[in-house]
Amino acid sequence: MAVDKDRVEGSATNLGGKVKEGVGTLTGDEKLKNEGVADQVKGKVQNVVGGIKDTLKGK
Repeated sequence: MAVDKDRVEGSATNLGGKVKEGVGTLTGDEKLKNEGVADQVKGKVQNVVGGIKDTLKGK
């Protein structure tokens, strides 16, 4: 069974958000840190949507 592209994109967005948050924390840039947290949430939601699609395809 192939993995849904939403899961891949969601994981990438989540990872990018973690990097942004880390850089924002290191540099003291609150805006960048908050963008990173938001990207992580977006990525997690997208990953869940992909998981639901995978489940529906499997049935």
